[in-house]
Amino acid sequence: MKNDADKADADWRALLTPEQYRIAREKGTERAFTGEYHDCHESGVYHCICCGAELFGSDTKYDSGSGWPSFYKPLKPENVGEESDTKLGMRRTEVLCSQCGAHLGHVFPDGPEPTGLRYCINSASLKLEKK
Repeated sequence: MKNDADKADADWRALLTPEQYRIAREKGTERAFTGEYHDCHESGVYHCICCGAELFGSDTKYDSGSGWPSFYKPLKPENVGEESDTKLGMRRTEVLCSQCGAHLGHVFPDGPEPTGLRYCINSASLKLEKK
């Protein structure tokens, strides 16, 4: 996959809606229970809204009650990166697209088995390719 991390800001703005840009490129978040995929039960693969990298499969999506799409593991771990996030006065682990650096959401250690992880992801950072 082509690395889009160095794409110009104007190119990102032309490619994304204002909400997608705010979340994926400026590390924003959508309000709980408002995203397109928080209550989606369609089968398929969730891709990065910015570069199209395969991120999560619908078979690992579950209802965490958080108001955001939640997954217990990435479809392709090499496409999902993590960084420490200390904004908002707390320590969290930010989840990023490894291919283009898009902000996806955060991962928490309170998910279901088999991983015990909850990847809490913004719908605006995703595009579902339905099966």
